[in-house]
Amino acid sequence: MVLGLLLTAGLAAAVVLLAPRTENPAPAQSPAPSAVATPTPKPKPPPPPEPPPTALNILLVGSDSRVNQRAAAAAGKPSNQLADSIVFLHIPANRKQAYGISLMRDLWVDIPGHGQAKINSSLLMGGLPLVTRTVESLLGQRINHTVMVDFQTFAALTDAVGGVDVNVKVPFESTIDPGVRFAAGVNRLNGARALDFVRERKAFVDGDYQRVRNQQTFLKAVLTKVVKQGVTDRATARKLATTALPHITVTPGLTLDALARLAFSFHTTPANGAVLFTLPTAGIGTSTDGQSIVLEDPAATAEIKAALRANKLSNYVAAHKLQNGN
Repeated sequence: MVLGLLLTAGLAAAVVLLAPRTENPAPAQSPAPSAVATPTPKPKPPPPPEPPPTALNILLVGSDSRVNQRAAAAAGKPSNQLADSIVFLHIPANRKQAYGISLMRDLWVDIPGHGQAKINSSLLMGGLPLVTRTVESLLGQRINHTVMVDFQTFAALTDAVGGVDVNVKVPFESTIDPGVRFAAGVNRLNGARALDFVRERKAFVDGDYQRVRNQQTFLKAVLTKVVKQGVTDRATARKLATTALPHITVTPGLTLDALARLAFSFHTTPANGAVLFTLPTAGIGTSTDGQSIVLEDPAATAEIKAALRANKLSNYVAAHKLQNGN
C-alpha cells in the first residue's frame, strides 16, 4: 500500500466522515416596511425523513501514482499505477461499528479475465472496475462504492486536519527519507511525515505486515480524531472536501449528497467504533514465474466470506480476538 491502509482508507474515509451535514439556515431578515400588504406565505412542507441506513460495502484504494491518472483508472483502462493499498470497508446498517479489512498488496489472487497475479496489479490492468471485481470475487460481496486516493491527497488531508498523533509501537528510521526517525511513543505527524510512516516497509523484519499495522494505527488515529471533532465541524469538512476532490476518484453513485447522508448516519458511532484487521494469509511464497508473493489462506478467506454473508462479522472478530487488529 504505497499509500497504505490509511492513505486510502484513512483519508478517503475521513472525507466520508467529515462530509458536512445539512447547513444551518441563515437568520431570517425582517422585511422592509411597505405600504402594500404582503400576503402571508404558505409554510413549506417538511422534508421527507431520511430513509434508515442500510449496510454498505465500500472499497478504498490507494494508488502509488504521483501524477493524475484518475481518468484512466475510472474508465477501466490500463495505467501506470498499482493499487498498493486496498481496504474493504464493511459498514453494518446499525452504524455501531465499521470494519476495515486490509488486503496485502502482494496477495496472489485470481484477477477476472487475467488469471492469477498480485492483487495490486489489478489497477494497472483494468483500473478501478477491475480492482472492484477482483475484491468482489475474493470476498463474495457486492461493493456499493469504490474510492481511490493518491499521495497528494493523503499528505494534504493529513495537514488539513492539523496533523495526527500516533502511538509508534515499533520505532524505526525511514529508508525513504533517510534521517527521518519515528521514536517509540506518541508522535505528531504532519502530511510529509505521515506519508513516510505509512509507506515504510524495508525497515521492518516482517516488511509489509508491519507496514499494514502502521497504516491501521494511523487510520484509527485519524478516524478517532474525526469522530471526536464531530461531523458538524463544517469548516474542516469543507477544507477536506476541497482538498480531496481534485485528487479523489469515486464511483458515480457516491455524490456529495450521498457522502453527506453517510456522514450523518455515523452521528451515533462511538470514537472507537472502527475495527481494522488484515485478511489472514498463509505467509510468503514464490509464484511459478519467480515473484515473491503473499499466499492466500483459503480457509480463513472462506470463514470471512461466510461471516459477511450471514451479517455476523462481529462474531468473527470476537472469535479471533481482532478488536485491536492482528
